[in-house]
Amino acid sequence: MPTLVAEALQATMGSEPLNMKPILGASGIKGKRVTTLSPENGLSDFIQSFIMEKEDTDTPFSVLDIGVVMDLMDKWASNFPTIQPFYAVKCNHDPSFLGTLAALGSSFDCASKPEIESVLSLGVSPDRIIYANPCKSESHIKYAASVGVNVTTYDSIEEVEKIRKWHPKCELLLRIKPPQEKGEGMSLKYGAFQEEVPKLLKAAHAAGLKVTGVSFHVGSGGTDMQAYHGAISEAKNVFETASLLGMPRMRVLDVGGGFLSGPVFDDAGLVINAAIKSNFGDEEGLVVIGEPGRYFAETAFTLVTRIIGKRVRGEVREYWINDGVYGTLNCIIYDYLQVTCRPLACTSKPENPACRDAETYLSNVFGPTCDSTDTIFRDYQLPELQVNDWLVFPNMGAYSTASSTNFNGFSSAKSTYLAYSSPVARKQSMFQSNPKPIQ
Repeated sequence: MPTLVAEALQATMGSEPLNMKPILGASGIKGKRVTTLSPENGLSDFIQSFIMEKEDTDTPFSVLDIGVVMDLMDKWASNFPTIQPFYAVKCNHDPSFLGTLAALGSSFDCASKPEIESVLSLGVSPDRIIYANPCKSESHIKYAASVGVNVTTYDSIEEVEKIRKWHPKCELLLRIKPPQEKGEGMSLKYGAFQEEVPKLLKAAHAAGLKVTGVSFHVGSGGTDMQAYHGAISEAKNVFETASLLGMPRMRVLDVGGGFLSGPVFDDAGLVINAAIKSNFGDEEGLVVIGEPGRYFAETAFTLVTRIIGKRVRGEVREYWINDGVYGTLNCIIYDYLQVTCRPLACTSKPENPACRDAETYLSNVFGPTCDSTDTIFRDYQLPELQVNDWLVFPNMGAYSTASSTNFNGFSSAKSTYLAYSSPVARKQSMFQSNPKPIQ
């Protein structure tokens, strides 16, 4: 396992916490233009200047704020000084984003051969990758063995046999089901029940495989912090069970993902750190890792969409934009996310593109496909806008482009433009807001 995140950050960033040099030289970013945002309306000005520069652009695009990623890494190191982040690539695999995280010292959670390939292509060492998929294709296991990715998860005897056959040098983490889970979603698909643990440990030991630790996953957007406490306590029981079975001492605790970047993150830090101390306080040489995805990705990206159609029905305005729920905004369907947007009327109101103090109307906003499900907003307050104006969506980095399709021939936001905002600029930006998942 790599060094802890605080050490990695110190080695990478040096004494200057805002030193951009290592990031600008990172794979996925080197040679690309990174625009520094101004303290006042920096992101708005950047998007407006880009739109005016490329007036003929007819596709949605995203803006990655590297400064946000740096802040999030710093906050992770402060809240979890002894937990190494293994970013979950499935959440957003944008090369510039992955390169930024790699330069900041993050490791990576990959679930497939293509995800491993994408991380290795950035020059990341294979010992900074965990193959965190409890059920893997044999060909993908063979690939992991060939490139030196030597840590994976499992939760079935059948998986033990596949790993024994194709990657016998691989270390295993036993994926368990957190006690609070009700058997839905991820908890239905992955994780061993408490009563299954002894036979799974015995199976791996009999196969000559080394089980080095335990993993669990509370779930993305989880707000019940006590779920972490129960899961960590259960992980300690697995450590003790392995010892009673005469197996080598375990040393890795994987607390999974499910972290948000808002105030609940501080609560998670308090609960998780306390649970680790109370359950593993006497465990020498313990390595603790986490698999954050949404935490790093969500607020770092802004989606920019163009209005391609308009209809007025009485007092209601209806708009069509060039992205929707089959594209980048699929999180509305799959994650039940309550997205927000701001207008940018570069075409119709160049003197007041942010439409400040403008009268607003009940508005419906649709995606570009011919499916009526492709609806982003109903009865949303927007000012009067015109075709070729823009709608800008903050917090659109998590499970957005990574889950998009080309349904009806329309593409999601394929292009990502890079920006850097200072802490002052981020605080004042008109587009910064907290994510609002539907409860």
